[in-house]
Amino acid sequence: MLARSARFAWMTSGLYWRTFFLLAFLIAVSMAAWVVSIRIVERTPRADQIAAQVVSIVTITRSALLHSAPASRRELLFDLASNEGIRVYPREASDKVTPPEDTTLMPLIQSVVRSRLGIETRFAGTVNDIPGFWISFTIDDDDYWLMLDRERIERTSGRQWLGWAAVTLLLSLVGAAFISRLINLPLARLTQAARAIGRGQEPAPLPERGPTEIREANSSFNQMVVDLNRVESDRTLILAGISHDLRTPISRMLLEVEMAKLNDDARRGMQSDLAQMDAIIGQFLDYARPAGSEVQQRVDLSALVTDIGREAARLPDVQVFSDVTSGIEVNGSAVDLRRVINNLIENARRYGRTPGTARTDIDIRCWREGDRAVLEVGDHGSGVPEEALDQLLRPFTRLDSARSQANGAGLGLAIVERVVQRHGAGLRVFNRPDGGLMARITFAIASPL
Repeated sequence: MLARSARFAWMTSGLYWRTFFLLAFLIAVSMAAWVVSIRIVERTPRADQIAAQVVSIVTITRSALLHSAPASRRELLFDLASNEGIRVYPREASDKVTPPEDTTLMPLIQSVVRSRLGIETRFAGTVNDIPGFWISFTIDDDDYWLMLDRERIERTSGRQWLGWAAVTLLLSLVGAAFISRLINLPLARLTQAARAIGRGQEPAPLPERGPTEIREANSSFNQMVVDLNRVESDRTLILAGISHDLRTPISRMLLEVEMAKLNDDARRGMQSDLAQMDAIIGQFLDYARPAGSEVQQRVDLSALVTDIGREAARLPDVQVFSDVTSGIEVNGSAVDLRRVINNLIENARRYGRTPGTARTDIDIRCWREGDRAVLEVGDHGSGVPEEALDQLLRPFTRLDSARSQANGAGLGLAIVERVVQRHGAGLRVFNRPDGGLMARITFAIASPL
């Protein structure tokens, strides 16, 4: 039941389909009301018209037969049958008669005809298995049947009405689809442009035409894109200034510490503090780096992960367990991807120390799953509380006292999430069942060359 609901959710959640079905429903109801109204309003005048025609045909035929010479009646009957579609037969008591088809007009027609030709007038749908519209009349006490083709009485059949309604409904649905698309196309363009902004791309300017509301919305969006680009440019300039204005004094201080007459402990402490300041500035710059600042290309993810894992294994307090499937390529920036993996390893090294040991055991896995590449980096530490998992990816977040004492500004996982989003990948951080924290990144496989 849930699967069926999910399958048809697109028909009720999308604005296009909501608009289409609303228009289709209104058109269908309007058509039904129009048909019913026309048939109700038209019924009595139409029945009177048909009855007047029948009465006229019967009266003229009876007068023609009554006043014609007996020798010429046969020729007259032949002319009526061949030219007017009117056939006259003697009415016999042995005739096999079936009543006419029960339609909405037939009772009204019979009532009007009997009021003019006499209450004894009979009607039939078939006489002796011959279909038609049969009506009785008399000439000098002789009874006759006058037969007309049904088409002269039933001008529009139910099938014709159904056919016309089907064609009209089909054209109306096509019109509803066109109107729905016309209404929702500007919204679809605005949605695509907003998604492009979210991916760090610069969308093409939206057309500033159409209704006033659409023009104003597109104009405001285009102005917002211009303002964002200006802010991005200003931020890049500010970052360049920060990098120069802060790192230059730090480098000078490192040189002065190196040349100063200090004992070894003091020198190492000051060097550590300055290195920590430089690392914090680096984290700020990495987090604030504008989207698209790195060139996107095909990256051999398997080779990159293997190389980074080999480098991490050289750290004295880290033990790395790697399981990497070869030949996996993704589209992205090798520099950014290296930064992501290094941040995950550094986060595990700092906060995921294996209980009871002086080292950090880090698992690095990379494999292919359908058309996706999956990268996992996990530790065997104590993990984090489940309710705090969502806070891990927020900037400047450190959850415990051990983390507050560590170097850094709490931007490691925030940088990872931002870079992952730029690559159109997915990130999930969760506690491992056997202990420790796991970060899983899912990339799209690069298309074959």
